[in-house]
Amino acid sequence: MSDYPNPKDERSDEPQITRRPKRDPMDRDPVVPPRSMIDPLSGRVLDPGTAMQVEGISPRPTVYVGTSLLVALDRLDDVLPILRKVGRLKGWTVQVDEKFDAPRTTVPDPKDPAKRITLGMARLLLGVSPGVAASSPDAWVLLQLARAEAGVDALIGVGLDHLMMTSPVWDPHPVWDPHPVWDPHPVWDPHPVWDPHGAPTSYARQGSGGRQPVVFVGHPPYRHEECSVRPHVAIMDTGIGKHPWLDQIVTEDTPSLIPLDPDTDPEVGGDRSGPLDGELDTNSGHGTFIAGLIHQACPDADIFSWRIVNSEGPVPENRVLTALIGLVELVRKYYDREEGGLRIDVLSLSLGFFHESQDDTLTEHLLGGLLGSLGTMGVTVVCAAGNESTARPQYPAALGPWRPAEGEAEKVDAFRLPIVSVGALNPNSTEALFSNTGPWVRAWASGASVVSTIPAFQGGYLPLARITYDGHVRESIDPDDFTGQFAVWSGTSFSAPLVAGQIAHHLFRTMPADEEAHRSTVMERAWVAVTSVTDIVAP
Repeated sequence: MSDYPNPKDERSDEPQITRRPKRDPMDRDPVVPPRSMIDPLSGRVLDPGTAMQVEGISPRPTVYVGTSLLVALDRLDDVLPILRKVGRLKGWTVQVDEKFDAPRTTVPDPKDPAKRITLGMARLLLGVSPGVAASSPDAWVLLQLARAEAGVDALIGVGLDHLMMTSPVWDPHPVWDPHPVWDPHPVWDPHPVWDPHGAPTSYARQGSGGRQPVVFVGHPPYRHEECSVRPHVAIMDTGIGKHPWLDQIVTEDTPSLIPLDPDTDPEVGGDRSGPLDGELDTNSGHGTFIAGLIHQACPDADIFSWRIVNSEGPVPENRVLTALIGLVELVRKYYDREEGGLRIDVLSLSLGFFHESQDDTLTEHLLGGLLGSLGTMGVTVVCAAGNESTARPQYPAALGPWRPAEGEAEKVDAFRLPIVSVGALNPNSTEALFSNTGPWVRAWASGASVVSTIPAFQGGYLPLARITYDGHVRESIDPDDFTGQFAVWSGTSFSAPLVAGQIAHHLFRTMPADEEAHRSTVMERAWVAVTSVTDIVAP
């Protein structure tokens, strides 16, 4: 119990992120994803107007897996009887998912690296009891009933299995149709008054920063051929497709962190899910685009990529945590000089979710503990702030240090590198309207209409017009022909890897000649890099 922050204990050393008494008027609730995205994962939308409530807990909207809960391993024996007891009253079963290989790792304590803590989780599956007609099992309802039965503190270490969204700008109502049959001259209207979803979603339209083909006419980023030690940047996203810029510098899924079907790889086939309409999936190309931005910011970095995100829609939190535990274990082995370890200098994450209540202690303990332990082992974690145009904190980005109030000191530790939250800038360096903001966002980088690499996708759309004249084909631009392998796209998804690459570039400039020298100096040099590209003040 002592390992977990008490939600009522204002003296806790954990960041009091979700417990601030005053709510910023810009802290609005974001638009939830469409049902088509979340239904395949048994997704539910928590609506505060209809959600089951318990005294002292005021829920806010979030998206979660309706049929599972996550539990910290060291709390499982205490909370399972409570959850099963209240589950029986609803006609539900609560079973430990035996197929879920409960991952765990022993890492330096983010508060005191001289100590070690064990982090791990189990997944509980909800079902209907045999011979009983019951309502559909719902993880939020079960959790609230258990809190009412045993008290909020008794359920510390239990949390929803949130659905984490990637962060390209996407529009659930595609007003950006590249073939608008009713507009014969779409290129000359810079302020389309017909957009029912406002200015922020204009970034999702092709021609306004949405995913669209472009031509890159410059030279590839220059990479020094002989380097004894290079920065290592890790990505957890949709994977990386083939591209001449990346083929020699990216290592994928080695070693494997989570099992995934190769036939669902979003970077190999652009249309993997959804309706049979020939349209490229929302996330297809996302990881390749991110890798290209890191390569542009730091050509000399080696990139390690793990695929955890599907081509369409969100990813369950349990999958992200499982992959993170595996990654932390790799870094721990390197940190402890064990065989099979891997050095990671920067981790770029372009996904996130919103807390439903201040009592979600599992996120701060498990997710915060994993990312914090990486910081104690020399890894700078860089997170996208999200694209909901809100000041409401998104996680894991908001787990980092908040901007201190005037006159207050920065709350960071010298022995632990901070989590860096990144918002998006327009081409003219103003803040992008879609970008989340607030005191928890500590760095800004280009994220609107940026150019990067993409697999050679060929979507189902065709040019608006095509003719043959004098033996040559003449046509308008094919809106989803990416065979040129470069694209324009927008989102804080792409601001974060730019900052990750910038930090890696600073590390490269001071890179020593051997691995041991790098290991012994990385904390000091990484702090210099972080303070160079963020407003975080070193201790």
